Amino acid sequence: MEACSDILLSTAYLPPVSYFAAIATSGKAMVEACETFQKQSYRNRCNIYSPDGVQTLLVPVLHAGSRFIRDIRIDYSKNWLHTHRRAIATAYGPAPFFKYYWDDIDAILDRRYEFLFDMNLALTEKLLSMLDIRTEVQLTADYESAPTGLNDLRSAVHPKRDTCGWRAKEYYQTFCSRHGFLPDMSIVDLLFCEGPEAGSYL
Repeated sequence: MEACSDILLSTAYLPPVSYFAAIATSGKAMVEACETFQKQSYRNRCNIYSPDGVQTLLVPVLHAGSRFIRDIRIDYSKNWLHTHRRAIATAYGPAPFFKYYWDDIDAILDRRYEFLFDMNLALTEKLLSMLDIRTEVQLTADYESAPTGLNDLRSAVHPKRDTCGWRAKEYYQTFCSRHGFLPDMSIVDLLFCEGPEAGSYL
């Protein structure tokens, strides 16, 4: 990904590697806190590398009421936490650095945040710390459809789009002998497989 100045990103659940590559190469990162929720995006899903290949993990949300991103509530009537924990342990239990990072990530999930945005922000801040990325991250105060002075990546970092020109470098992945290298998985894939070297990869 080419170095950019200040960037604007949507909130995301255990975001992909490209999301953190954008932050790492920016001067300042703004997270959109004033948009409406968009389905089928990384806002409430991530992709991990399972024994069968790409597996999507979805955080269910409640659809009644406001669609303002900060008002979106997580639906705990579905047993998604158990499903995600089991899937991540299956995918990354054999990874060399899983045991060093997972407990801190899982502790955030265990807080059972009411709002999706708050959980995503807590996870992203913890992951930035683990990656030793020191870029300043702020939240937007107003919604702008065409912001000035920012590289707008809100729609670029998306499961169904090529991510803003970023090209992945290969690294070891737990099941690469079965399916080859799979680019732009959730950042936990890079973290659990590369450990302290994950930050320098970005």
